[in-house]
Amino acid sequence: MNIRSLTRGDGVVIGAAVVLFIASFLDLYSVDNACVGSICSHANVPNAWDALGLLMSMFLAGIIGAVLIVVARSLPQPKKIAGMDLAQFGTAFTIFSAWTAFWTIIDMDSAGAGMILGLISTLVLAAGAVAGPMVAALKAPLMGAPRPAVAPYGAQPYGAQPAGGYGYPGGAQPQPQPYGAAGADPSQGGQTPAPGAAAQPAPAPAAGAGAPAGDFAPFWFAVPVARPLYPEDGSPTPIAELAPGTWYLAVEQRGAALVAQTQDGRRGVLQDTTGIQRG
Repeated sequence: MNIRSLTRGDGVVIGAAVVLFIASFLDLYSVDNACVGSICSHANVPNAWDALGLLMSMFLAGIIGAVLIVVARSLPQPKKIAGMDLAQFGTAFTIFSAWTAFWTIIDMDSAGAGMILGLISTLVLAAGAVAGPMVAALKAPLMGAPRPAVAPYGAQPYGAQPAGGYGYPGGAQPQPQPYGAAGADPSQGGQTPAPGAAAQPAPAPAAGAGAPAGDFAPFWFAVPVARPLYPEDGSPTPIAELAPGTWYLAVEQRGAALVAQTQDGRRGVLQDTTGIQRG
């Protein structure tokens, strides 16, 4: 599960679900003390856990819907039940919860704190579930992507990656090469040619792919939501998926698209570059 894929709308859903859970322990009805002479007795006012039907149809339905939405957003690949996405199931649960809360409180003579707070939280919960994927402000990442560590000037040789940087699993990084030694060849997956081996020419770009911009400089970036990475030859089948919270290296620009490199050295075209965060 990737927590960094959650949006602000998901944060609204989580907060409303927590308030709904708290409201389930409060009084459903508002009843005054009954006094006869000098003897007063307080009615035993039930909460949601004393009313099974209301507990399941309003309180737990809303909480279950919130859990389904958050789980669906956190998974790298969408999960479906009977052809429907988990998030769609969760949204339906939240709407049903708000519907039940509204008509239940309308039918009450004197609603207690539990019902009032429960109605407010179910309405916010349903609104966050429905508007989250559509409103731009709610689609923003809940947690910003961490910026890569930048070493002080002069602490590393020119062009070297910071320790534990991009593309080197386990924190490994390439060793500095003596002056004049052959550098890493991008056409060979970033590996340094063996001594004496003839340098191989880089493959020509695919036809119609377009030449990179003359003033383009590679840069780090992170995506706001999971986005597919397509092959450079224009095939429609993605070769990888870029996940939020991870920094990738843009090595080339082709119109509005970017050629990005993944942590395992694979290169592909990121067609949707809207909202990316530059490092």
